[in-house]
Amino acid sequence: MTLAAWAVHAYTASGAVMAFLAMAAGAAGDFRTAYAWLALQLFVDATDGYLARLARVDLRVPRILGSHLDDLVDYLTYVFVPAWLVYRGGLLPEGWAIVVVAAVLVSSGFGFSRTDAKTADHYFTGFPSYWNILSLYLFYFGMPAAVNAAILVACAALVFVPIRYVYPSRTTTLRGLTVVLGATWAALMLGLLWQFDAPPGWMLAASCVFPAYYVALSLWLHWRRRGPA
Repeated sequence: MTLAAWAVHAYTASGAVMAFLAMAAGAAGDFRTAYAWLALQLFVDATDGYLARLARVDLRVPRILGSHLDDLVDYLTYVFVPAWLVYRGGLLPEGWAIVVVAAVLVSSGFGFSRTDAKTADHYFTGFPSYWNILSLYLFYFGMPAAVNAAILVACAALVFVPIRYVYPSRTTTLRGLTVVLGATWAALMLGLLWQFDAPPGWMLAASCVFPAYYVALSLWLHWRRRGPA
């Protein structure tokens, strides 16, 4: 079973290869393929934890910390590559692009380094670096570069605001509804990715339901936990 544990670590590490392939596709101007690779890594990230627990990797390969490996890959695929794709795609104001990208990279570096980045009761602290998703929406909506920059800088600032955000597969409150809505959203996003250059308006609007639910649920649970002032 030690071999199975190593295989799970290799499965997690494969996300780094997907990050490289996403950057290669972006360098060629093929942003749909770039985000397809990021979507595949998102699937890997959603399933490797279950496989790691099943294979008991912490006991069978104790010198390799799966959580550290996961964080390295996540920083590449959730932060670094999406920031580069936004820059490469020309979605930011000329002259300010590097500043905005730096805000994303540096803030998320601090976010990933927090001791409470993931809480014991399964929440993320601060904006959970969903830059892969946010950047994809920036491509879809085609907003002015200044608006894109403002959104990214605002989310970079939110990394430092200790609001607790739902961990979709593990936060217990309304987990069933969250999983169902999340699965529906994933199907919509695959459809949008297939029609990357001309996303249907109804599909794009429908895909926004889950992010709105996610933010609303996170804020409600955060303020409920704080209680009255």
